[in-house]
Amino acid sequence: MSKRGRSGAHTPAHPAAASSGRGGNAPGRGQAGKVRIIGGRWRGTRLNVGDAPGLRPTSDRVRETLFNWLQPMLPGARALDLFAGSGALGMEALSRGAASAVLVERDPALAAELRALAARLPGGEAAQVVQADALAWLAQPPAADAPGFDLAFVDPPFAAGLWDAVWPALLPRLAPSAWLYVEAPLDAPLALPAAWIAHREGSTREVRYALYRRAG
Repeated sequence: MSKRGRSGAHTPAHPAAASSGRGGNAPGRGQAGKVRIIGGRWRGTRLNVGDAPGLRPTSDRVRETLFNWLQPMLPGARALDLFAGSGALGMEALSRGAASAVLVERDPALAAELRALAARLPGGEAAQVVQADALAWLAQPPAADAPGFDLAFVDPPFAAGLWDAVWPALLPRLAPSAWLYVEAPLDAPLALPAAWIAHREGSTREVRYALYRRAG
């Protein structure tokens, strides 16, 4: 799920990050609702969208486009949904064949919803829900034997502008052949390191979304 200012993980140093939500067709600011997994073994499963201010899941159309791009690499992949919100991106990846997914969400109620969802889905144990601030979680050293993530979804609260703060800690955690999905406002000046190039990208009236791959 993508957010346009999600209540996903964020830091106290960025007070605007308390607003959460991803761009696209979704319940309005401060409204609870549901989105659905649109493909794979859990297709049709509904995910709760909490009433956190600004929580906006990525639209079905954008997710369908993204997962069409990703489908060849998803089987067996290890995924990270860094600002999970309703979990639509991480759970969609698992539904379509990813082997595991870590979903990091700061809001306790949203994290509890994700744990409850994973517990009732067959194979849901592949989802590890971490209730934590994303930047604080990234700052913790990974286990020495932890493999790099094959895929990461990065869609932080738009108002907080956390993208540049995420890259230094996130990119070393990714596998050499990893894919990186980023959502941002249309006018956001995203500046990934030169080692990363846009593989595919698109936009809606409010959101730019892009899938990156390491150059070379």
